[in-house]
Formats: sequence, structure tokens, C-alpha cells
Amino acid sequence: MKPQKSTRSRGVVLSSVGLKRLQAAILAMEVAENYGQRLTLEKLGERMNISTKTLSRLLSLDTGVDQKTLKLCFSAFNLELNPQDYTILNEADKVQASQLISLNLHKQKTDLYQSLVLDSFVNEQADQFESFWPYPDGPVPLDSPLYIERPPLEELVYREIIQPGCVIRIKAPRQMGKSSLVLRLLAFAQKQGYRTANWNCYQIDSESLTNLNKLLRGFCWHIARELGIDPNLNEMWDEEIGCKLSSSFYLQSYLLKQITSPVVLVLNEVDRFFEYPHIAQEFFALLRSWCEEAQQNPNWQKLKLVVVYSTEEYATLNINRSPFNIGLPIRLGEFTQQQIEDLARRHGLNWNSSKESSQLMSFVGGHPALIRISLYFLCSQEMTLQEMMEEAIANGGIYRYHLWRLWLQLQEKPTLAKTYGQLIKSQRSTYVNPIETYKLDSLGLIRFEGDRIIPSCELYRAYFGKQLSTIV
Repeated sequence: MKPQKSTRSRGVVLSSVGLKRLQAAILAMEVAENYGQRLTLEKLGERMNISTKTLSRLLSLDTGVDQKTLKLCFSAFNLELNPQDYTILNEADKVQASQLISLNLHKQKTDLYQSLVLDSFVNEQADQFESFWPYPDGPVPLDSPLYIERPPLEELVYREIIQPGCVIRIKAPRQMGKSSLVLRLLAFAQKQGYRTANWNCYQIDSESLTNLNKLLRGFCWHIARELGIDPNLNEMWDEEIGCKLSSSFYLQSYLLKQITSPVVLVLNEVDRFFEYPHIAQEFFALLRSWCEEAQQNPNWQKLKLVVVYSTEEYATLNINRSPFNIGLPIRLGEFTQQQIEDLARRHGLNWNSSKESSQLMSFVGGHPALIRISLYFLCSQEMTLQEMMEEAIANGGIYRYHLWRLWLQLQEKPTLAKTYGQLIKSQRSTYVNPIETYKLDSLGLIRFEGDRIIPSCELYRAYFGKQLSTIV
């Protein structure tokens, strides 16, 4: 009599808790590693190290698998299999498992993966998806999949930063992505073995901006601290020779002499200096002298400057008084339609055509911050695109803080506000003198369409048209 063949026990099915955890892990991985695009069963099977047949059995919820297979699937997404993640499927539990299936299945088995793993998660659990992406405020973190590269800018700054004694000037209106680019530039520099220091000019006391000696002492003290060096200012500072020579000597013969690797110094928000024209002229002239020294002095060649500024404050200055005419100029522009569609995919939005991206772009342009805010609220499903636009036209909606800041800027410059109001009201080409054109462009309020100057986007036309109607 032949011995009976042993049958492999397939005794567990996913519970509702386990299914929910696996769904979330798969979606998070697709967003982080696959730009939000869905993986096929074959790709998922390869990641879990199981066959597509076994994966289909697992996702069907009506056929058991062994516990070892289930543990393998969970570990592929760095999940630990817990007792509440599965139900033991035996003769006594088949009725209970059948009830569990009826609660979780919304489509036929052939469409199960799409409905349960993705559509069910995005459409029925929007609150979980919203919490997955933080509100877009500030720079995009280094490990975020939501950073959109803008070729060739990244390549240009990476190539320039390895040059001895280089200067990079990154200029754009606020919320255009300057800080996100600087984060990546610093990370690249650190990978090259460079030391880095970051100085935000809005941390400077107002008193220091009226006293050059105090400003330069604070500047040198901050750099030393950032580099982990004892400032030792009192010993190294010589009041007899003046603060400019003292600061130059301090950097060259004290700080840079102690460091063998190059130093990347980021000066952030230098717009602050433009409120103090005399200090600005002295300080930036000193920076330029250091850059010129780098042409012949190896010690100064270690210093690499990255100057970051918004152009908004230029609206209060004469355009011809800008001291920024050295180094590599980088100006951040708006996103293209292709980049907006790419970012929408990374947010998990299933836009089947270019209709949605065209509609959004015509409303807010390619402004990075406005696009990020839009996609955040769209993927959290708090509103549709149409509802979002209607509310924004009425009272600013989700963009109100951005709009209020620009409105305050215009209120401080009545002549400029009146010019902008006339430009919005006019349906034909309107002459705007070059200085006011420069100022409006610096604020990000206009764009150029051939010979015409028009509002940057429909949002600005609608909102500021209403706000400025009383003064035009």
C-alpha cells in the first residue's frame, strides 16, 4: 500500500487589520520608490520573493497561505507580522473568513489588487493619505520623493561648487524653491568632503546692521561656531587696523588655515541688507574682495560662497545699485506642465490626461509653492479642482496667506499697486516703465507674452483685480 503524499498546509488568510497595514506599506513604497506609479503583480511578487500565483491567492482572501509566506510578504516592506494581521483558516473558521471577505471585497477577483491595494486606500481612506504627506511649508526635505529637479540648474550648481573660490548667486521670489535647492547643494558638498556653514541674515540684530564692526564680528563668530572652531575673537581681532582688515585676516589666517578641506558658506536671505544701503555696500564690497583674493591666494580658494536672496526687496531699491554682478547667477523659474504632472503622480493623483494639469497651470501658473499647496489639498480630497478655484477667487481660499503677503507688499508701494491694477484691467498691451516692470517681475506678479506684459496667472488676475478695483 502506497504511503499518502503529504499536503502542504495553507492555513491563514489576511485579516482586515493585516490587509490595511499591507495596503499602506505598498502604497508608501510606490510613492517613495516608484514616483507614485502602481507596481504590477509581477513586480510585487519579485519584491516579496513569491510567485504571482501565491500573491494572487494571498490577495483573494478566500484561499489560505502558510504563515511563513505571509511573514515573507510583510518583511518585504519592513513590517513585522502580528497575530492580529491574519486569521487561521480551518473548517470551523471558514464561515468567519467568508464574512471577512464580503466586508473587504468591492470588485471581482480579477480587479482585486487594483481596488484593494490602491483605489480603496486612496478613495476610502483619504485621511490616512493626507497624514502621509505633511503640509507643504518650507523646503522639500532631502529624503522626500516630492522634490522636482529643474535641469540644468542642479547640474550647474554641482559643477560650479567644486571650482576653487567660486561664487554662486541663487535668486528668485519667495517660495520658488531656493531653500530646497540649497539643501541639495550642501548635501552634495558634504559628499565631496567639504565643510559647510549657513548664515541666515534675518537672525542678525538690527543694531548690528547699523554698525559694520559689530556685524563683521558676529559674522566671523557664527562661521567659526558652524565649523566647530573656538571663535577666539578677542585675541584675533585688531581694532587698530579696522574691522574689514580684521575680518579678512581672521578668516584667512585663523579659520581657513585650520581647515584643510574647502568651506561652503551659504548666505541666506541677504535681502535684509538692502534695508541698510550703506552697510550693504560695505559688506558686499568686502565679499567681492575675498573672491578676488581667491584668484591668487590658495587659502582663500578654500572659501566657496553661495548667496541666496529674493528679489522682492528690490522693489524698494534702484535697480542700478545692485552689487550682485559676480559669480554664477542662478534664477529659479516656474514648473513646466510636464513637471506638474510628474509631481501629481508622486502625490498619488491619477490624472489620465493633461486636462487637469492644464487647468491647474492656467490658474496658478507653474509657481512651485502654489502647485504644492494645490496638490496637497487635492490628494487629501477635501475639495475638487473646480471647488478649489472658485473658493480662491472668492476669498483667497487655500492660497490666502500667499496672496495676503503679496497684497501687503503692494499696499506699501501705492504707485506700483496702481500700475498693477491698470495692467490687470487692460485687455490690450499696456506700457509699463522698465523700473516698475522690473519691480513687478521681482515680486513674481507678471509674465511676458511676446511684447505683452500680463499677470502671472488667473489667480492673481482675479484676486488682485478685486483688491485693486478701488484704487484704479
